[in-house]
Amino acid sequence: RDSDENSYSSQDDSKAVAVIRSVGELSVPEKYKSTHQIRPSCAFPVSHDKEEKCRHVLSYVLKGLKAVDGTIKKESDLPAADPNTPIPLKYEDRSAIGACAAETGISLLLERGQSPSIKGMSPGSWQHRMKLQLFLKASKAYYVLSDAATNLLKYGRALRYIKLSLQSYDAYCSVSGTLHPQVLQFHSQCLSLCGDIQLMLAQNANNRAAYLEEYSYQTKEDQEILHSLHRESSCQAFNMATDLATDPEYTLFVSNKCYEAAYELLDSEALKDHSPDQLTQVLKRLGNIRNEMGVYYMNQSAAMQTEKEVKKSVSVAEQEMWKKSFAFFEKGMKDFEAIGDRTNTALLLCNTGRLMRICAQAHCAMSADQNRGEFSPEEALYYNKAIDYYLRAMRSLESRESHTAVWDSVNWELSTTYFTLATLLQDYAPLSRKAQEQIEREVTEAMMKSLKYCDLQTESARQPLYQYRAATIHHRLASMYHSCFRNQVGDEHLRKQHRSLAELHYSKAVCLFLSLKDAPCELLRTLLERVAFAEFTMAGQSSSAAKLKSLTGAIEIMTETRHAFQMIHNELLEESPDVASGPTSGLNLQEVMKLIGVFEPSFSFLLLQLIKLMTTMKRKPSNKDEEVLKTYKNVYSKLLRAEKNAPLLSRVKLHMELLQQLTLISPPAPLK
Repeated sequence: RDSDENSYSSQDDSKAVAVIRSVGELSVPEKYKSTHQIRPSCAFPVSHDKEEKCRHVLSYVLKGLKAVDGTIKKESDLPAADPNTPIPLKYEDRSAIGACAAETGISLLLERGQSPSIKGMSPGSWQHRMKLQLFLKASKAYYVLSDAATNLLKYGRALRYIKLSLQSYDAYCSVSGTLHPQVLQFHSQCLSLCGDIQLMLAQNANNRAAYLEEYSYQTKEDQEILHSLHRESSCQAFNMATDLATDPEYTLFVSNKCYEAAYELLDSEALKDHSPDQLTQVLKRLGNIRNEMGVYYMNQSAAMQTEKEVKKSVSVAEQEMWKKSFAFFEKGMKDFEAIGDRTNTALLLCNTGRLMRICAQAHCAMSADQNRGEFSPEEALYYNKAIDYYLRAMRSLESRESHTAVWDSVNWELSTTYFTLATLLQDYAPLSRKAQEQIEREVTEAMMKSLKYCDLQTESARQPLYQYRAATIHHRLASMYHSCFRNQVGDEHLRKQHRSLAELHYSKAVCLFLSLKDAPCELLRTLLERVAFAEFTMAGQSSSAAKLKSLTGAIEIMTETRHAFQMIHNELLEESPDVASGPTSGLNLQEVMKLIGVFEPSFSFLLLQLIKLMTTMKRKPSNKDEEVLKTYKNVYSKLLRAEKNAPLLSRVKLHMELLQQLTLISPPAPLK
């Protein structure tokens, strides 16, 4: 079973949380990918015609720029640039730059175009007008090339082209007095595409070497255009947005800032109400990148937990990661809420629920000898907060029909969290601050809520996991009521209640474990506990009639164990005979041996009690009774004579045969 899915215990739960990844696609819903795809996973390659057209446009742009530059008097302060010397595209690691410097760099994205510096041209002259057109055409051609490269998953090339596009735009701003709304709208698109590329680079950090090679390559034509741009501008304004950084965290940060800048442009007075569709797209991207960043910091905090050699109090670094993660999730939710995207809002709520579970695990109390302490109030607080976020996610979706995969994921997480809460409360009961009865009530309530979200009907990959969980819940509740019944003295009404609840939950657990076909140890353990429960109830009985009824009931439960032994037998046969390679099945042999160690004396005790009771009966036995007694004696004799050191397979086979013999007889008639 998948470790992420099969989180039946608190230990597994921590693993389940740590593997959460990020948004961007919903191919694996339980990993909480946003349904908003930044880039289609199977994008069609852009036709070469479009790229060729862009290349033609750029060659005409270069010819035009050379012609215009030739007519403009050379400025004395211009450096003598050799068009054959490549201008390096910087790709130094900017992750060392602090957030403040990065913020400053991004603020420049919005400040271009305020003070044109026209060198050697009169404003309004034909050269001026030509340069404006040529710079804008270059920017648009490079944008199309960048978009095409992005669709081909060539993110290094895409970043190089968007850098050239933004450098052309920077030069345009340097010679333009005013920026028209259409130009600002196009600039917003460039920034948004730059955000997409940086996000893809962060998500594919393993391919950085290939992207660096693509990014560093330059054609002679691009070099010459860049030299011409440098006559009007330093083209440095967008360096931060278009650098290829080494740190995924910094790359995500840059992507977020690009989207923020794109949003601010679209939300500005100049563009308000001009392009609502574009604004919706940018808000989706903002919600998505904020979820990515929230998940990034959440994973960092989970990694800190697993790396701790000694479990001690929560570190400041962990708390910082939680705060950052939570803040990004909150912002992302607001972005998706602003455009009425209920599905992605639900996914962010779900991720916040996961974050709360990580916080809960970090607050797990440990004793001096590194043993698990009592379930702490902080753990309870964070698990309950997680539950609140999952319930909010369900309310956001409204119904399963709105998005089946997301709904099913939220449902699973909700059931898991209630189950984890109940299990920890039961196994590490906070008896120092709560009464036993109150803990039992809280365990029952959380278990029943987990059961409520166990979807046993829908056929899916999770169905057997739900069945296993439901069976485990019934088994745990049965054990709890069994224990209550044993320890309860005096209140007969309460004892009766506990007895009937234990019987009910044992019966349900057995049915579910039987239907699973791959949980023989759990089935055997549940049945043996149920036999022990029947034996305990019999201890208080004085009449032979009541004892006979209890014993035959217990032996009937015992015969049910043949199903578990059959499964164990099959698994043992399937195991590899090669000892060196070890067992191939998922059978826990140690557990099997332990359970057989309980089964044999319990089975033998029941048979002996039945034989004694039936032999000393006052009434004359019928032929049927004599047949039954003979069978019991025969089975008991074989059990006693069995070789204790026989191989496991032989012992299992014998138990199957003896139990099968018992199924062929009817129980003795009840005593009057």
